[in-house]
Amino acid sequence: MLAAELRGLAGVGGVEPGRGLVAFRGDLATVYRANLGLRTAMRVLLHVAAGECGSRAALYELASTVTWEEFLAPGQTLVVDVAGQGEGFESTAFAALVVKDAVVDRLRTRRGQRPDVSRTDADVRIHVHLHGRRADLALDSSGEPLSHRGYRPRGGPAPLSEALAAGCLLLAGYDGSQPFVDPMAGTGTLAIEAALIATGTAPGDQRTFACERWHFHRPERLAAERLATRSARRPAAATILARDLDPQAVAAIRHNAMAAGVWGSVQAGQGDLRDLPPQPAGSLLLANPPYGERLGEVEELSELYHALGDTFKQRLTGSTAWVLTGSPDLAKHIGLRASRRLVLFNGPIECRLLRFDIVEGPLKQANRECRLCGP
Repeated sequence: MLAAELRGLAGVGGVEPGRGLVAFRGDLATVYRANLGLRTAMRVLLHVAAGECGSRAALYELASTVTWEEFLAPGQTLVVDVAGQGEGFESTAFAALVVKDAVVDRLRTRRGQRPDVSRTDADVRIHVHLHGRRADLALDSSGEPLSHRGYRPRGGPAPLSEALAAGCLLLAGYDGSQPFVDPMAGTGTLAIEAALIATGTAPGDQRTFACERWHFHRPERLAAERLATRSARRPAAATILARDLDPQAVAAIRHNAMAAGVWGSVQAGQGDLRDLPPQPAGSLLLANPPYGERLGEVEELSELYHALGDTFKQRLTGSTAWVLTGSPDLAKHIGLRASRRLVLFNGPIECRLLRFDIVEGPLKQANRECRLCGP
């Protein structure tokens, strides 16, 4: 999905999906465009070096070859973040220290002064990814993960990231032209991401990026890119409905939709799943019900999943329903055969994104009977 998004951005070339990343080529304007517009990315990294690093000496040597003087102006601070696992490095903190030493030593040699390190407010963020005996070094242009759109408080009861929500919608084929409903919306992440897609709103429109502190940052170009994304906004073509039984959740939906600038496109309502009004044919439903992660919850939630399946059959005829679940056992209680299954990860939890086609007549009865033969 990320590769498809990149291919749709102007100025992007050489899109090449890899494991956990998608490589592409572009200029500084492309960096701005990617940060503003990508819905499923976590970070946009500017690659600067890659090579063998099975030891401290090898990683130090690799980092020393980078012309850091091009990326850090005199007086700017830096920080090094490390992800992944590498041979010869039991601790990512040790790998970060090695790269920091290499950067500082190189700049001290060439300038006669060393840059300072700031762990909380660095001007330049250096990202190191370790994998086996290799390392990739990059500049982090995003800073805060791109999934942090800015419309939702961090640290609250919101287990579904914005990027994953957008990815599920895109995998489901949602483009804003069909009615959308989330019958157990929680704080409204799925519905808000649907509204951002439906209105053509750039997900990064309301936030800042780490690249804005690069000494070669071009504020006027970023401003032009922001203006271009805002001029592309449009009214939502169909209804977007977010419902939840909890009145506090409904209040959170309203607050978050307002913060995202899409409140006029999202309808929030309180109500039980079983009381969902019949939806027009051609609608798309996407739900992220509880997974039952704690002992004893699976049995308690089986009734909820059964009610979910009944709601599909009774209120969603002629439409498509998608369910993201981390519990195969609970998914069986929906009572319908999934026409498609996609493996996704919600953090560390391996999940399935299941598609159910709700039709009338004999096929509907056949789906009901599939409860006896398993998914």
